[in-house]
Amino acid sequence: MTEDKTALRSDLLAARARLTPDERTAAGRLLRDTVLTLPEAEMAGTVAAYVSVGTEPATQSLLFALWKRGTYVLVPRLLPDGDLDWASYEGPESLEPGRFGLLEPTEPVRGPEAIRSADLVIVPALAVSSTGARLGRGGGSYDRALARVAESILTIAPVYDTELVDVLPAEPHDRPVRAAVTPSGGLVRFTGTEAGA
Repeated sequence: MTEDKTALRSDLLAARARLTPDERTAAGRLLRDTVLTLPEAEMAGTVAAYVSVGTEPATQSLLFALWKRGTYVLVPRLLPDGDLDWASYEGPESLEPGRFGLLEPTEPVRGPEAIRSADLVIVPALAVSSTGARLGRGGGSYDRALARVAESILTIAPVYDTELVDVLPAEPHDRPVRAAVTPSGGLVRFTGTEAGA
């Protein structure tokens, strides 16, 4: 199982590296526009999200747009044990370089449990299956964070079009998402048993 995931991660990261900057920018814009029009995003008082880096689907303009319209945005800071702490996003200047090339918040942290206050949660993924199984980078940080999110809260993974797949290897500790959003397909909600977990 671990070998399957490792090989799959390598393939997915290589495919992302082949995208041009223009393709990534266009994808990020489409993803942002889809998320901003979701009822869950329009009504959310608090959104927990992540700051994209490298070849990930871009989230910076989404974070900025949510913040500008008055949504309280939480972004993560990676803890030494691999768990995630959360602090408020107060615009692009409120981010600083962190470990592993991440951009992290400079505001005071609110603790790993702060994600429980979010009305919408946006998490990174390398791929998502048709039942909501999510393939991350392998550190388990977001599996731990998602375990704190109530079942009634929408959890979304933005991915490129080719990263919404039929099946992914999943282990018992892997936490699914309730939806994925792709540049061309928009939002896809999952109703499978995995996604309800």
